[in-house]
Amino acid sequence: MAEEVLSQNEIDSLLSALSTGEMDAEELKKEEQEKKVRVYDFKRALRFSKDQIRSLARIHENFSRLLTTYFSAQLRTYVDIEVASVDQLPYEEFIRSIPTMTILNIFSVPPLNGRILLEANPNVAYAMMDRVLGGKGSGVNKVESLTEIETTIISHLFERALENYQEAWGSIVNIDPLLEEFEVNPQFLQMVSPNETVVVVSLNTTIGETSGMINICIPHVVLEPIIPKLSVHYWMQKEQPKDKNPEDVDALSKTIQKAELDIRAILGEADMSIEEFVNLSEGDVIRLDQSIQKPMMMKVDDEDKFYIQPGKSKNKLAVQVLEEYKGGAKQDE
Repeated sequence: MAEEVLSQNEIDSLLSALSTGEMDAEELKKEEQEKKVRVYDFKRALRFSKDQIRSLARIHENFSRLLTTYFSAQLRTYVDIEVASVDQLPYEEFIRSIPTMTILNIFSVPPLNGRILLEANPNVAYAMMDRVLGGKGSGVNKVESLTEIETTIISHLFERALENYQEAWGSIVNIDPLLEEFEVNPQFLQMVSPNETVVVVSLNTTIGETSGMINICIPHVVLEPIIPKLSVHYWMQKEQPKDKNPEDVDALSKTIQKAELDIRAILGEADMSIEEFVNLSEGDVIRLDQSIQKPMMMKVDDEDKFYIQPGKSKNKLAVQVLEEYKGGAKQDE
């Protein structure tokens, strides 16, 4: 229960009443110790824990990132979508909170039961349609007079976006979203009973210079079969590494063995100025930092790997590996 915070004037008045005897401290203490009753609204039953709400928020944060990338490519303009809130409330309360005329996309998510509602603010939907038709992305609200062409363009935009919703849920359940209905009046839409608990995910959406909300309404009946998976324990188990398949390890090992490496035997190195380099002529001697009494270094992809010594093999220059280089200072001894 939220605690009440007193203002400075209320604190001064309380102290004054205690000092003058108008209020008894013992009575206050007795009232504090009495059992308090909190009103519980059964019409607004909370059926999801905070842990499960956080998991849903995490899924839809991933979805918002995917949706941002998708719409940016489709509309070729600045798009920013992020999760604003995730709440659970009765379905009737959600329907009353959205505009009287708006863009409603109803889709099923087999193998889960029930349907999910995606509601887009008309300004956002029209900005998308305007960009698709070559405009600047201006937001206009004339949802009452949608033409058949406009309806088709808007519904197709959101239908293709459902592929991202499938990917966002991939770590929990494999769903196959399918757009079933397109509606503009929420009063004609009855997905579940008015008192049914739904999760509403609100996305702050910016398309160019137009901004608005996209709301995703998920009924409890849809999430009921996978509620156990919406826990932090399930996520932690998913993140634990699985046992390696020996066949996969062997195949990966064979593939890596065919990779080519850049191997160089370093005869020695020397530092000189540009002037000295330019003035080099036949017969000049460059003194290297490598002693003939010490082994040379072999580099693999510019990393020191082996101590070696030069020689010949079948009339070809070759090197013999003496030992592995372990980062010591053997050459400087």
